[in-house]
Amino acid sequence: MRLALRRDGFASATACGVDEALASIRSRPFDLVVQDMNFSRDTTGREGLALLAELRRVRPDLPVILITAWGSIGLAVEGMKAGAADFITKPWDNDHLLRSVRTALSLARERSRPLDAPQPTRRALDERYDFGELIGCAAPFLAALGLAGRVASTDASVLIVGESGTGKELFAEAMHRNSPRAGKPFVKVNLGGISSTLFESEMFGHVRGAFTDATADRTGRFERADGGTIFLDEIGELEPASQVKLLRVLQDRTFEALGSSRVRRVDVRVISATNRDLDRAAREGAFREDLYYRLNLISLRLPALRDRPDDLPLLARHFVERIGRAYGRPGLLLEEDALAPLGRRDWPGNVRELKQTIERAALLTDGDRLRAADLEVALALGSREQVTALPAPGAMTLDELERAMIVQCLRHYGRNVTRAADALGLSRAALYRRLQKYAIDPEQS
Repeated sequence: MRLALRRDGFASATACGVDEALASIRSRPFDLVVQDMNFSRDTTGREGLALLAELRRVRPDLPVILITAWGSIGLAVEGMKAGAADFITKPWDNDHLLRSVRTALSLARERSRPLDAPQPTRRALDERYDFGELIGCAAPFLAALGLAGRVASTDASVLIVGESGTGKELFAEAMHRNSPRAGKPFVKVNLGGISSTLFESEMFGHVRGAFTDATADRTGRFERADGGTIFLDEIGELEPASQVKLLRVLQDRTFEALGSSRVRRVDVRVISATNRDLDRAAREGAFREDLYYRLNLISLRLPALRDRPDDLPLLARHFVERIGRAYGRPGLLLEEDALAPLGRRDWPGNVRELKQTIERAALLTDGDRLRAADLEVALALGSREQVTALPAPGAMTLDELERAMIVQCLRHYGRNVTRAADALGLSRAALYRRLQKYAIDPEQS
């Protein structure tokens, strides 16, 4: 280990036993400690936890990386709870060890920033980082942007937490784009859509003949992300059996393709996201603690849209401009009075819901100016509360319900077939076919 550290430009010193270690720490300005959990005849690892506690007492700011055997990962998790920066399993890989050392040092520098340091402005952040379409200037949003920028250059595993629609995938892409891995792949995986039976094949690949339908070799997501970043979305939905398999590759960055005995090594940065409270799930046993601590070296919490109301006008105008370009309506504008109905909403679907509302309003209006009335209609059509207005089961057939909805839309839009078709999500031709089917005369509706 000393040779590997020296080759990478680090000066190091070794200590044999607790007393020597503590004496060295007190007398010299070390930046980091790599500590084995077992260093005498005691094989329980408790002496390692005791030394960690003493190191934390003597130097609370000193990052400590634990070295442990695979079978005692539970103790390493206890160490992470006690303040360790990371843990590595034996036998370690030098490249993995050095990445962990560099990441721990970078994060230590980040955490040493004064708590009262001024929050950078949006202009300052944009001068330093490429945040693309991450729109907003509200204080909680700038705090999240600043943290994303500072940890982007590290290899730290980041867990992005936030409600649905807050932009977790955009933040993951931004961190990749601002990292040394920017020229390498960014691979997105929605774990909520992968069952435990397909997990190994999807994530690690398979070889021909591994199972009945495996007619050719398949490259898994981790191998496709080699050198780059893998984004594990909906990590909180991962089934327990798959959590064990994921933990192993995150521990030592090695895996075996399904049906193969060849060990493959990958160099990936892991960013994950969830809208669940994983800390609580881990404490309650619904999510593996060791996996949680492996994923959560840095926690990035994204604010809900209701917590950044000052950003509503910026986001709304941004979406109007983007939607105008997408639909070939470059003159599309948002009138000032249209912001009023947007400001009155709580936005349970966050930024994604706002974008859908703007798009719905743009489809419903004939002109190039979105007014308050257009936004009111778009909000009403997208409201989740409309579900309560459905007839009771058995009260109407599906055809009767469709006919009633068509008539209601035609009345609402003054018998304008084009706007009614847009609101119903149909083409004009499809709506005319239904008018003929149900013998509806638009002029008499």
